[in-house]
Amino acid sequence: MKVYQRYIAREVATAILLVLLAFLALFAFFDMLGEVGNLGKGGYQLQHAFAFVMLRLSGRAYELMPLAILIGTLYALSILSRHSEITVLRVSGLSFGALLLVLFQVAAVFGLLAFLIGEYVAPPAEHAANQLRLKERGRSVQDVRSVRNLRSGLWVRDEKSFINIRLVLSDTRLRGILIYQFDDSGRLRTVTEAAAGEFSEEEGWRLTDVAHTELHDDRAELQKLAEMSWRSALSPEILAVLMVTPSRMSLRHLAAYTKHLEENRQQTNRYEIAFWKKMVYPLAGLVMVALALPFSAGHFRSAGISLQIFVGVMIGILYHMLNGLFSNLGAINGWSPLFSAATPSILFLLASGLLIWWVERR
Repeated sequence: MKVYQRYIAREVATAILLVLLAFLALFAFFDMLGEVGNLGKGGYQLQHAFAFVMLRLSGRAYELMPLAILIGTLYALSILSRHSEITVLRVSGLSFGALLLVLFQVAAVFGLLAFLIGEYVAPPAEHAANQLRLKERGRSVQDVRSVRNLRSGLWVRDEKSFINIRLVLSDTRLRGILIYQFDDSGRLRTVTEAAAGEFSEEEGWRLTDVAHTELHDDRAELQKLAEMSWRSALSPEILAVLMVTPSRMSLRHLAAYTKHLEENRQQTNRYEIAFWKKMVYPLAGLVMVALALPFSAGHFRSAGISLQIFVGVMIGILYHMLNGLFSNLGAINGWSPLFSAATPSILFLLASGLLIWWVERR
């Protein structure tokens, strides 16, 4: 890498890191304010709220990375333009393409960092944060994502069985379990009701205080059991996934849960879109630096740093809104998951290409 490339890369990377730290501090402050109302509930104290906020910072960093890249690049290039350093490089023969290549290298590093955070750091940290808050507040979790806010709890289909779980505890133990098993003809054959369930690797689920009913053509047989083994594809890992929104899941968990839904002939579009969004997400940094470059030269340079940062924030918000819009439209209309996930980035990349072409012509 040449001297000017290292210099530009260092200035841009430093600005991105400073912007990211500033955003993290701001969001941590707001998250802490949001936790103040929970203090004193159960054993939830100030130190627990602080730990909860800190554990969620990795997820915040993952979400804020594209916006930090955009604003940091805008700021760094604006400073370089104000000192006429970009102008000197341009007069010396540096093309927008060569400058964009340097910015792409910086964005690729931060994109890789975002991918690693989103895949290996943020999901377990988010889960640990939820467990901490639930444990200290002495409460259970009732999953409402899959049940559409029904009061009956979580409903899951596992092959020929329909499972209703009233409560999922923070350590994925179960309370209030109903298992309806059907035969190949779609007739109800057994109903199993258990007060609690706990998982072990050797035995699978161990249900306690069980009422097991077998339905025959002309009669029903009821058995009362203190304990009962239950084998199911519904594992603690899947239950842990159900306690996290798709956008906070890792690719591995998304793939595993999508496969589980496919095997049970359930809708997977929402999770497939989330999977492809995470795959495309590192490319958002390349789109952001491509958008920032035209605003650092020519007519845009005279607008001032404050206005450029404001424009950057607006572009970042628009990008975030389009991402959410296409994800929802894709889930509703059954669009291709890859199309729903990649379209906003492609649109913004085309817009940045047109801006760069227009600036070059001037």
